[in-house]
Amino acid sequence: MLAITDYPAFVVAILLFLAIPGPGNLALISSTTQGGIRGGLAATLGVIAGDQILMWCAVAGVAALLKAYPTAFAAVQWSGAAYLAWLGWRMLMAKPGQGSVLKLAPHHFAKQAFFITLLNPKAIVFYMAFFPLFINPARQPGMLTFAAMAVTVAALTFLYGLAATLISHYMAERVRANPRISSIFTKLAGIFLIGFGVRLALTK
Repeated sequence: MLAITDYPAFVVAILLFLAIPGPGNLALISSTTQGGIRGGLAATLGVIAGDQILMWCAVAGVAALLKAYPTAFAAVQWSGAAYLAWLGWRMLMAKPGQGSVLKLAPHHFAKQAFFITLLNPKAIVFYMAFFPLFINPARQPGMLTFAAMAVTVAALTFLYGLAATLISHYMAERVRANPRISSIFTKLAGIFLIGFGVRLALTK
């Protein structure tokens, strides 16, 4: 038997977590804008892959290891912050009509979203604190329980990414008709990415 105490609550919590604005959502929107539905779905798979690695790292106790070695944690934290800020700066400095700011080929959307997700060490800590909330220690949770939770997260992320991709694609068709609006959205996305990077660097 699985040791998940409240599966429906677990599903709701994951959906709420996915809906929180962050680098992952921006990656989905940006990839859809540049590569259409195919680009958005590729980015979704990248986000799922990054999340899965972070979740299993949390299960393996990597978060505790990073906490035991603050220098290692700081190095990962600053690397992620610098990467997000660099992406944001390129978007902020983009000229109207420049086209794809990140100049990504369609087969790069998944890789881009993967690294944006993976270079967020706070997500490891989040999963480390999140899983125990829905675990019943009396049932002696094993790998099967964590595997079921990981599959659930992956499935919900895919469904969320599909919905976000379709909505973003619908909106992008209208934004492309007005280059000025497109430029404003690009710069706003850049500001948000820089903000995420700064927040990540300063969060203790």
